[in-house]
Amino acid sequence: MPARVEHTVTSGTFSLDGQTFDVDNNVWVVGDDTECVVVDAPHDVDAILKLVAGRRVVAIVATHAHDDHVRVAPQLSRATGAPVLLHPADRVLWDMVHPDEAPGGHLGDGQRIEVGGATLTVLHTPGHSPGACCLYAPTLGVVFTGDTLFAGGPGATGRSFSDFGTIVDSIRDRLLTLPPQTVVHTGHGDSTTIGAEAPQLPQWLARGH
Repeated sequence: MPARVEHTVTSGTFSLDGQTFDVDNNVWVVGDDTECVVVDAPHDVDAILKLVAGRRVVAIVATHAHDDHVRVAPQLSRATGAPVLLHPADRVLWDMVHPDEAPGGHLGDGQRIEVGGATLTVLHTPGHSPGACCLYAPTLGVVFTGDTLFAGGPGATGRSFSDFGTIVDSIRDRLLTLPPQTVVHTGHGDSTTIGAEAPQLPQWLARGH
C-alpha cells in the first residue's frame, strides 16, 4: 500500500508564561502498512500508539516544542524506539517541559525524512517559536504546519519566543510558495489549503510590518 495520512485528536492543556489553557491537538501519522512517522506527540500516548497500530516508527517529529506538542514525546519514543526530532532553536522550550531528557535528534531546513515511499521535507518556519518547522510531502500533496499556519491565518505570536512579523515572513516565503492545491494539516482545528489562505497575505503583511 502507498503512503497515506492518518489522524487523531487528543485533549489536554497548553501552559506558557504562567497561564494554562485547555486545548485539542491534532496528531498526524504518515506512512504505509509497515512504517510511519508521527507528527507531534501532545497528550495521550495510548491514542497515538493505537494510530501507529504496531508499525515501525521511523521518527517522532516535533513541529515545535510547546508543551502541548511534545508532552508525551519521550514516552512515545521509549514505547516505539523512534527518535524525537526537534529543531535546535526550540531546545529552550523543550527544556521547560523535559529538563532531564534531550530530544533524540535535530531537524534542519531542507532535511528529508523517508517513510513508506514518501519524502517529508523539513521547512524551518520560525515565528510561532524559534524552531518551528513544517513538513512538506509533495507526492501526497500535503504540508503539516504545526502551529505556523491555520485555517484562517497565522499561529499565535503573543507569548514568549514568538514574533508576528517573523511568522508572516515564514508563511509568505516557505508555505505560500507551495502549490495552491496543497492540503494544510494543522496542529489544531480543521485542515485548509495553501490556495485558501494565500489571499489573506496582504492583510497579514500589513499587520506584521
